Amino acid sequence: MINLMVAVAISLVINFSYLMLLFGEQHNEWRPRIPGRNIEYPGVAELSLSPDGHGYLVYQHRDSVYVPQDRIRWFRLQHGDRMEVDVNAPRREGGHYRLNRIYMLNGMEFDYNKFFNYPSQTFEILSQLCFYILLSLLLMTAVQHTIRRYRYGTPSVVLACVLCALIGLGMYFIAPYTDWHEGAIKLNFMRQDKIDAQLILKCSMASFVSILYAWVRLLVSRQQDVEMQLEQLKNESLTSKYNMLMGQISPHFFFNSLNSLSMLVRDKQSDTALRYIEQLSYTFRYIIQNGQNTLIPLSEELKFAEAYSYQYSIRYADKLFFDFQIEDRFRSWALPALSLQPLIGNTVKHNTITKSKPLRVTIRTTADGWLEVLNPIAPKLEAEPSTGIGLENLKNRWRLITGHEIEVHNDGKSFLVRMPLQPPTK
Repeated sequence: MINLMVAVAISLVINFSYLMLLFGEQHNEWRPRIPGRNIEYPGVAELSLSPDGHGYLVYQHRDSVYVPQDRIRWFRLQHGDRMEVDVNAPRREGGHYRLNRIYMLNGMEFDYNKFFNYPSQTFEILSQLCFYILLSLLLMTAVQHTIRRYRYGTPSVVLACVLCALIGLGMYFIAPYTDWHEGAIKLNFMRQDKIDAQLILKCSMASFVSILYAWVRLLVSRQQDVEMQLEQLKNESLTSKYNMLMGQISPHFFFNSLNSLSMLVRDKQSDTALRYIEQLSYTFRYIIQNGQNTLIPLSEELKFAEAYSYQYSIRYADKLFFDFQIEDRFRSWALPALSLQPLIGNTVKHNTITKSKPLRVTIRTTADGWLEVLNPIAPKLEAEPSTGIGLENLKNRWRLITGHEIEVHNDGKSFLVRMPLQPPTK
């Protein structure tokens, strides 16, 4: 469709002069198209025909005017015809004046329409437009198909040039031209004079523009293909990195959960252990179902956080508290799955939790659509070894999935992590 639109545009430009005929002044009477400077020759002259078929208009006290054989034959002029004419001045010094236009013939106004049956302008213009549209389409298709098939190499360019030359030559011989005498549109190979400089120029211009456009479009298409391939490789890289990061989360969470469960079993708290197992089962199911997802609604992430924090609440009974302050309008907003798990885990891991110093973790939303996790800083006397998986993992996942950075604030008294929630897509 794009090639067709461009071909139509090229044809309109090439045939601009034809189109102007539809809007310019129309003349029903045919006018001879003879180059040169026209001079009106007043008075009546008599035609004298020579045995070889040439003719001369003889004037008294003036030079005679040459009448070509084709004019004598076309207009069926006879020896002794009297006419009023205008002429073309001689092209070189000493040459004859040449008949240009006949006004009166034997006392009557000369009617060219009797001898020239001018074809319909609409049909002539349509034939020209269709020809150059077809020429442009063939050239563009040949260039694009050939170069694509042979992978943009040098042989493809050479073959495309050869095909274009053959197409241009073939189309030149079937180009439409107007036969003025028969009033018909014919093909170029049917005319006696096969060389038409104007037609060659128009075909060359159409060919040049068509080939240039086809080549530029191929370059743009090739660039788009490269960009798509790069984007695909980028997505595959992001997926690979994301899967690697998710693979780091699962073992980390799994070992912490087993430690908590073993504590309940040792203390023989069977009911609590069963409840703990239910919550643990939910958290693992959540990871399996959503661990590979990129974004998830905040409402689902909060259910997971509540189940996950419950396990810590059992472990640190009456010493660890979680406050959820979430505005309802943000529950449908999205964030990467398992964003809260490492923050809750790190809070418990790096702070002292005792009855004299209980720890309160606040999970809340702000008016501008950020999710915040806040806890006071109460460092342990002996810091636990850190693998660096938790917070750094979270930063990387947010950057890969959302393209945004999370904010981490530590003023020595409190630790705050801010994450920009993603508005739901409409």
